[in-house]
Amino acid sequence: MDFAFGDADEAFRREARAWLQEHLVGEFARAAGQGGPGSEHERGSVRRAWERELGRGGWIGIGWGAGDARDGEDARGAGGRPCGTKNTRAGRGAYGVRRATLTQQVVWAEEYARVRAPGRSGHVGENLLAPTLLAYGTREQQDAFLPPVARGETLWCQGYSEPGAGSDLAGVRTAAVRDGAGTYRVTGQKIWTSLAHEADWCFVLARTEPGSHRHHGLSLLLVPMDQPGRVEVRPIRQLTGTSEFNEVFFDGARARGDHVVGGAGNGWRVAMGLLGFERGVSTLAQQIGFAQELDGIVREALRTGSATDPVLRDRLVRQWAELRVMRWNALRTLGAAGGGGGGAGAPSVAKLLWGGWHQRLGELAMAVRGAAAAIGPADWCAHAPYELDASQRLFLFSRADTVYGGSDEIQRNIIAERVLGLPREAKGPVRGAP
Repeated sequence: MDFAFGDADEAFRREARAWLQEHLVGEFARAAGQGGPGSEHERGSVRRAWERELGRGGWIGIGWGAGDARDGEDARGAGGRPCGTKNTRAGRGAYGVRRATLTQQVVWAEEYARVRAPGRSGHVGENLLAPTLLAYGTREQQDAFLPPVARGETLWCQGYSEPGAGSDLAGVRTAAVRDGAGTYRVTGQKIWTSLAHEADWCFVLARTEPGSHRHHGLSLLLVPMDQPGRVEVRPIRQLTGTSEFNEVFFDGARARGDHVVGGAGNGWRVAMGLLGFERGVSTLAQQIGFAQELDGIVREALRTGSATDPVLRDRLVRQWAELRVMRWNALRTLGAAGGGGGGAGAPSVAKLLWGGWHQRLGELAMAVRGAAAAIGPADWCAHAPYELDASQRLFLFSRADTVYGGSDEIQRNIIAERVLGLPREAKGPVRGAP
């Protein structure tokens, strides 16, 4: 694959830079670099306003497959399904978003990360829900849910994991029963639900066929979160002291019958398709953020003199080299699959690469600072509660990188079984074991 960008991509880069320079000002500029993993509590209201600013600029949803739409024509989703509405604004495709090729989506993600624009509140809706609706949803679902996401007005969360069904997603017990009015009543518990305390909607994997087991009888439902007494969100306090993750309890929560994505009973297929979208273009923007973190650690190593330690110097070089490999792997898989994920094992390979790398980066940040890494700010006595600095937050939050989003063990099983064709892992007691 050619890893270079073409003339059209560079023109798009200049357009993106100009827009960010013009609009990332005032309160938005003061929120730069805030709201990332472990810091999701920072400047929440400003970042929501920034989502709406991005929406007005047409920068949300540029990867929704509307790049080939013509003015006044409908865009087409997967399988030729119409997924757009008429729009006559120059340079805009379906739902008013900018047209962009795959490489231009990469350009935008990189430029956004390079200027350390505020952490996105609408990532789940834009990068998970929207591609799923375009691939599996009805025209009515697309027209109802995509425009508010494109305008930066609606936030979503993902209702997958449960206390007894984390990495083994097929074990979900949350049930959705259809009543006489055609409405589903959802009852059950989800856990590790990112940003559920801010979300307006949740896409929920639930069991809609009583008595079904494993992958069968599941459906993906779109559930409004504003249902007092029927939906309860409890934040989970993390090592960083913040609460990005949440427990969500559904007690007869309502979901409309026409808000089932892909049809009743097809939830496993839709859920797996959604997970493929999770690690696409956004991973390249993530890597820009990783590079900025690594640069900060290198500067700290030079300041403290720890860069003269040959062992630490080797670790710094290794982190840099592995980050380059991650970038090339992401570009290769995106190019080979047209943005579709690069095959069954590509998302798992990407997760294995970045999860372990980022965790090692957090450990390296502590090693570079030595004993000082265990000490808070100079005026720590004035802080209530105790405040972490950036490298301490990086170290603590990254402990979860090899677990959330699919543990390393599960990713290796997926690669072994679906890519290499190895026998499936044995279930139950081993024969001959006591």
